[in-house]
Amino acid sequence: MSSKSRSRFQSLSRRFAGLVAVLGLGLFAGAGATMPDGRPTPTGLEVPRWVSLKSSEVRARQGPGLDYRILWEYRAAGLPVQVIAETREWRKICDPEGSVAWIHRSVVSGRRGAFNASAAEVPVQARRDAGSPLKARFTSRSVVAVEDCAEGWCEVRAGKLRGWIAGGAVFGTQTRALCEANRPAGEAG
Repeated sequence: MSSKSRSRFQSLSRRFAGLVAVLGLGLFAGAGATMPDGRPTPTGLEVPRWVSLKSSEVRARQGPGLDYRILWEYRAAGLPVQVIAETREWRKICDPEGSVAWIHRSVVSGRRGAFNASAAEVPVQARRDAGSPLKARFTSRSVVAVEDCAEGWCEVRAGKLRGWIAGGAVFGTQTRALCEANRPAGEAG
């Protein structure tokens, strides 16, 4: 083998080894995220997890594919839903009414939101303390962005207003799965 050929071969070998290492790290990094049945998630992200709808027209299907029947259509961009299982292209979700359906990955955003499904207003506090000043009231059937949740409180944002709500007080702030992943799509809880 000539020195020129050997140099190309070594260069290709190093590139191939680097690619294998990167792919291996990617697989290893995603190895910790599992679905409720113990299988690794295709995305490497945790399940359950919170996402929100990108569009004001999202079709909910009975299964993970375009050939499955459309069950209903969501008409609320920003609505938080909980991913309870997934395939590479589809997400099985739990919605604020406890219904389960499949939606395509392209219609969800990783941005987290909260939805007040109750008839009661939820206080938005200035700090992570029920005794802190009231900044606003989270009205019924409203959606706000969730910035972060810690120590039983979630920081929310609506426009320029920021404040804290008690964790678990509204849909989108819970830490546990709200629907069973093995429940068939189309069923409410």
